[in-house]
Amino acid sequence: MRRVIVTLLICVFALGMNAQDMTSVFTAMPDQYIPQLSQDMTSVFTAMPDQYIPQLEHAWRKDLVDLYTSGKESRLKNTMNGFSTLQKLTNDYLLLQTTERSTVEMKLLPLVNNTYVVCMISTVNGPVPDSRIEFFTTNWEPLATSDLFTRPTSDWYIKQDEAYQEAASHLDMDLIQYRLSPDDQTLTAIYTTPQYLSQEAREKIEPYLSEPKVYTWQKYHFQ
Repeated sequence: MRRVIVTLLICVFALGMNAQDMTSVFTAMPDQYIPQLSQDMTSVFTAMPDQYIPQLEHAWRKDLVDLYTSGKESRLKNTMNGFSTLQKLTNDYLLLQTTERSTVEMKLLPLVNNTYVVCMISTVNGPVPDSRIEFFTTNWEPLATSDLFTRPTSDWYIKQDEAYQEAASHLDMDLIQYRLSPDDQTLTAIYTTPQYLSQEAREKIEPYLSEPKVYTWQKYHFQ
């Protein structure tokens, strides 16, 4: 069985299959051949390569989990001479304060036959929150973000009318904060560029701003 699983995964990534292709492959497989390893957040978090959270090596991530599950303060000194805190951990969700100005959120999102993808959001407050979203298999093989998620642009958030051009002239970059829900399979995209503006400029743009965009996970992608 192990040889079958390994062969399948090699074929999937060698052929560059996207998330929809992967869903089709796994749907056709009998349940007994579907890999069940690293299908909970604790396993995924402790097994992740150090490169994705360089502030915390493998042993430290495991220690944070042990502290959290034992009910103690899950806070450790990291490699940047600051502290990292595991703020929330469930079977499918994690929130980690990596540094004073940065966080990592992770969510296990279902495909088919008990398989999952990992959605990871890294946010830096510098000083305005701005996020990067990435997707992986539970074995930490990268997946193409464009196959699973369409990034919003500033145009989505701004209501256009005759006064729009003057107000929008202050928006010269797209800063967006992503937030995963620990309770369901939604992703909220918050347009944070206005927070970067002066109070005067922010007051001019606020009447034209829409509410945050909420995505819902549908089978193999956010929409």
